[in-house]
Amino acid sequence: MRTRATVVAVSGAMALSALAVPAAQAAGSRSHHPVDTLKALHAAASGRSALSGAGSAAAAPYRLDARFGSVRINKGRAIVAGTGAKVTVPVTFKVTHGAGVDLTAEDVELDLVLYRGVSFAHPDHVLIGDFRPTCSTASATVASCTGTVDISPSGELDNVDATVWKAAGYVIDWNDVDPGSDDVDWTKVGYAEGDALATVKLQRSARLTADAAPEPVKKGRTLTVTGALTRANWDTDKYAGYSAQPVKLQFRKKGSSVYSTVKTVRTSTTGGLKTTVTASVDGYYRFVFAGTSTTPAVSAAGDFVDVK
Repeated sequence: MRTRATVVAVSGAMALSALAVPAAQAAGSRSHHPVDTLKALHAAASGRSALSGAGSAAAAPYRLDARFGSVRINKGRAIVAGTGAKVTVPVTFKVTHGAGVDLTAEDVELDLVLYRGVSFAHPDHVLIGDFRPTCSTASATVASCTGTVDISPSGELDNVDATVWKAAGYVIDWNDVDPGSDDVDWTKVGYAEGDALATVKLQRSARLTADAAPEPVKKGRTLTVTGALTRANWDTDKYAGYSAQPVKLQFRKKGSSVYSTVKTVRTSTTGGLKTTVTASVDGYYRFVFAGTSTTPAVSAAGDFVDVK
């Protein structure tokens, strides 16, 4: 399993000396964070992607004939993370390559990662999988690959990470070059990358509660419905109230399967909810939050009220 940095934040090109990794391994486990390798590769190309070719230094890696396509992250859905358990995000993609490129070779390194920032060459934060993807041969020049991006919210995410992330892929053919060497001959290393291959939202998980009282209640009397909207705070590793958000109060009559909206209320500064209705018939009350760009939609469980 890769040794994961708690928070991966990089800016600009990095000196080649920062690359301190063991020899390349077969697809599967990885004993270093790929950002270290990629920063060194970009530094070798004068701080620009070796794939672009523009302004590449004489000692830059050569362009490897490999292209990424059909990238799909989390089955097309947003990624939602709380404050505790690891979130495993499935990824699938294809790599089209030249006949002379062997993606199964032990000295070939291939991966798909998520990042936010200006570009893959200059990311603000990178998320990777615990293991490198596995690929199967679709044809002589096409490989179909599956993998994961594994996210541990505690210590790895901050609230600013609730935004749109991009997918980037890379293939490195080390050609028997030792990446842990103090003097890597980059001209012998093949490299290809794909930037902004797909996008995905990373959102802060939300919770919503509802409680109607008193229970039971006489017909025509006032019911008070309370609740709270909270969401994951990645800065503190706790859930906290989501303030000033519109939330719908809905009602479902006993025996029905359909909820209808009674009114819309806003959460307090602490995420609290409180409103009143007139009791009429037996049924269920719940709060429903439509979500925002950083927080997914969530519904409270219906609370049954017996009206006498």
